[in-house]
Amino acid sequence: MALSMTDTAVRLYPYQRRWFNDRSRFKIGMWSRQIGKTFTTTLEIVDSIMEARLAGRAEPWLILSRGGRQAREVMRAHIHLHARAYGLALKAMEYNVELGGQVFCAHEWDAGKGNVVTALPANPDTARGYSRNVYLDEFALHRDSRAIWGALYPSITRGWKIRVTSTPSGKQGKFYELMTSGDKRWSRRTVTIHDAVAGGYPADIEELREGLADEDLLRQEYEWEWLDEASAWLDYEMISGCEDTDGEAGDPSAYAGGPVFIGNDIAARNHLWVAWVLELVGDVAWTREIRTLKNQPFSAQDAALDEMVARYRPVRIAMDQTGMGEKPVEDAKRRYGASRVDGVLFNPGRKLDLATSIRERFEDRKIRIPSGDRVLRADLHSVQKAIGPTGAPRLIADDSSDGHADRFWACALACAAAADDVPVYDYRPAGRDPRRPRLPRGYEDGRPDADIMPSDRFREYVGGSVRDAW
Repeated sequence: MALSMTDTAVRLYPYQRRWFNDRSRFKIGMWSRQIGKTFTTTLEIVDSIMEARLAGRAEPWLILSRGGRQAREVMRAHIHLHARAYGLALKAMEYNVELGGQVFCAHEWDAGKGNVVTALPANPDTARGYSRNVYLDEFALHRDSRAIWGALYPSITRGWKIRVTSTPSGKQGKFYELMTSGDKRWSRRTVTIHDAVAGGYPADIEELREGLADEDLLRQEYEWEWLDEASAWLDYEMISGCEDTDGEAGDPSAYAGGPVFIGNDIAARNHLWVAWVLELVGDVAWTREIRTLKNQPFSAQDAALDEMVARYRPVRIAMDQTGMGEKPVEDAKRRYGASRVDGVLFNPGRKLDLATSIRERFEDRKIRIPSGDRVLRADLHSVQKAIGPTGAPRLIADDSSDGHADRFWACALACAAAADDVPVYDYRPAGRDPRRPRLPRGYEDGRPDADIMPSDRFREYVGGSVRDAW
């Protein structure tokens, strides 16, 4: 399709023309905010459909946006607009589709003869089952970006095209990998706000700078810099500065008998169950143990926590009570005592409080963690700070096979528990030998409180009766 066909319908800036005219099969663009990346890419989609209709062939497209609202917007504000500009009949519809046990709203434009554009919210389930061209809009902001990529890539097996555009969001996720890989198949294009203004785009950069009042956000949102250390809640310098090279952090046998605090992130779906043990030695929190379980029943999780409580006799246990954490927290309070267990609901404000607790520890180097653990370092570094729709800060983390920042949140819970003003005058340490079983509060004299009963797996752990084990 010659570009002259669009000249009378829409106006394109030079950087938009270059993107529009690039018809490479694999094309990815990292653009500044609000300079027309979605507008231009959807224009290419409609143009390709017009060309396909004239040639008597089909050119179907699938658009995946970061959410349902964005999927609807990309159809109504862009696809429909371009279709009218090209004089194409507008047969639009919305309908619900059930995929992977979830219901999604699909937005569709049918131009006839197999030329269909379908827009859906990005999800590994919505990315499956299609064979057509694909457009990933704002891909750096998609949750589960790696899973989405793995699910949709077979869609283009038969020679279909793929378009990916986004503003950067730190050194994480599949968009970062695609933009920085050495794969020569991809046509990569970048446009900063400075490039756009030089091409005639009407924007006042100084006004943007003053309005944002945040150089990091300006550099990321408008100058496409990969702000790894600026966007990471815990940067690698903080993490490495708290690694213990002597090997005592993470070693249960190094437990010195001081006050202990446990943070427990409850497993959800395919995420990890993580229990993080901190011992206070002076004002420094030493990691004594990090226990992880995956795809284990609640009974196995209870047994693991029972063992750790017996070993360390913690002052406080902070547990994720969100969603499926309700029952584990209720059971833990019954087993260990309500005053010892703190159930934490992960709402945005509480998450920010927890994240602040862990960051303060790392900034002040008042925590020690195992050294040289690649998975642990990546997990702690995976939480990123971002600005929500209301302008308030929020924390995000991309899913991966090694966890969804589960270790980060377990450590944050432990740090928050250790920061609370908890009286420890009745605290009795478990001693230096972590192999000797210890019992929860209420079992010290061999006569358990009637309202605090151990789990069956805990009885198995200590062996025999409570009195014999003690």
